[in-house]
Amino acid sequence: MTSSPYEMSDDMPVYVISVAAQLAGMHPQTLRAYDRIGLVSPGRSAGRGRRYSMRDILALREVQRLSQEEGVNLSGIKLILDQLRELEQARRLIAELHAEVTQLRVELESTRAVAARLAELRRSGGDPRAALVPIRDARLGTLGIRPQGGEQGNNG
Repeated sequence: MTSSPYEMSDDMPVYVISVAAQLAGMHPQTLRAYDRIGLVSPGRSAGRGRRYSMRDILALREVQRLSQEEGVNLSGIKLILDQLRELEQARRLIAELHAEVTQLRVELESTRAVAARLAELRRSGGDPRAALVPIRDARLGTLGIRPQGGEQGNNG
């Protein structure tokens, strides 16, 4: 998500095929072939023209590196790219689940604190509602705890 209409994410498809080919160091026909076999699938404009994102261009460069430097054929490259996409998706899911677990731990600790306070009040015989319900003290403008005996008289 961008904070300004003038900022672009790496996923925003903005480059036409000729520009993307130049940035990736490839011929436009190569990009079309890679799109047909599913190596790199760019976005489409309203007129159905290909629009490449910076992430697409980086993927094209990786395809070129794997092919030329590592000697991997296109089928192997497709498998590698698919595995990398799945890995990235799994990492995002792990991050989301980690954040959720952290939030649940905070909520659990809060619940445990309330349960401990209730148990303490029960043992002492106090009114749990009076000791647990925070109320706004209009005189101080802050949250206070209702006194055990209920509201005290207003002194003015």
